[in-house]
Amino acid sequence: MAVYELQTPFDSAEIAKLRVGDLVYVSGKAFTCRSRLHRRVFDENHPSPKAAVERDLLIHVGPIVLRHPDSYELVSFMPTSSIRFEKWGARAVDEWGLRMIIGKTTMGEETMAMMQKKKCVHVSPQCVSPNFWVQNINITDVELSQVDETRPIYIKQHGAFFALLELNVKGNHTAEAKLLKLTKRQEEE
Repeated sequence: MAVYELQTPFDSAEIAKLRVGDLVYVSGKAFTCRSRLHRRVFDENHPSPKAAVERDLLIHVGPIVLRHPDSYELVSFMPTSSIRFEKWGARAVDEWGLRMIIGKTTMGEETMAMMQKKKCVHVSPQCVSPNFWVQNINITDVELSQVDETRPIYIKQHGAFFALLELNVKGNHTAEAKLLKLTKRQEEE
């Protein structure tokens, strides 16, 4: 297991080095959204928000944010299950140019195939406490649509995400690795 500190925008060669089980710290620009935005863009054919096409790190989360007259205050930040986005995952990776997705669980077969093709990885946070990362994330803007908000964010250096690489660019993922270990152990008994 290796430990990496990566900065966005990601270098595809650095992403290609990552292996299942590696620990990854990320910093830099990212964006957040939930399923309503995916549905709006990919099912209803609305344009993608600016942050989605300018940033290569998507975090599956709907953070709680307070608006102040001249700033935003992040109150809570808890990634959600990535498999919920499978219907739109492959298109999001392809059309948004993603190099990394952060969220709980994993992605399905169609998205994993596109991630492998486009050299994108999925990482799962090691801690899903709603307030674990709040001090290391700055909300830089909020893009509003009728049904969802996309939050461009900035993650401070060395900071917010301490994540386990779950799916690498070769298509290997932790569920397969665990299954192989279990199968091997059963054969030995």
